[in-house]
Amino acid sequence: MRQNIIVLDFGGQYNQLIARRVRECNVYCEVHPYTMPIEQIKQMAPSGIILTGGPNSVYGEDSPQCDPQIFKLGIPILGICYGSQLMMHLLGGKVEVAPVREYGKIEVTVDTSSALFENVSEKTICWMSHNDYIEQAAPGFKITAHTVNCPVAAAENAEKGLYAVQFHPEVLHTAEGKKMLRNFVYNVCGCSGDWKMDS
Repeated sequence: MRQNIIVLDFGGQYNQLIARRVRECNVYCEVHPYTMPIEQIKQMAPSGIILTGGPNSVYGEDSPQCDPQIFKLGIPILGICYGSQLMMHLLGGKVEVAPVREYGKIEVTVDTSSALFENVSEKTICWMSHNDYIEQAAPGFKITAHTVNCPVAAAENAEKGLYAVQFHPEVLHTAEGKKMLRNFVYNVCGCSGDWKMDS
């Protein structure tokens, strides 16, 4: 079976772009709604899962949520923006309304020892767009990036293969975003990149 990455869509505007970036790494990728049943995910046996951004607040009454069991499958997961907040929220972290809303190109300080930030500059420009922020990372997570106003711009539980980024690595405004997604696909998910976009 070919290696594949599943993108679970929470209604963000860049979701097709995330899939395209993964395909540019020569890894097959499909976008599915966040309601995709866990059994179906298991059947597809993905090398990794990406949770997208979205316009909601994780603590809102009707906010879209995935099955929390997804974090127990042993499959690496990258949460982006809303996806990162949802991961923290479901695993016991704290998401609140941000005292300062970050929007646009923001300098982020990253921990380059993280598999996600390998060969990324310690200070790198990322695209932020959020009203909420992660006030407290979930237990077992290490904070791997921050900005002046955002204490948890990225967090990870490397042992479980769970990674969360508050910014959008898929957009061109994030200077080293392609590198970060590539790191996730290759370093974390162990993909070999033998799929071609034209196949």
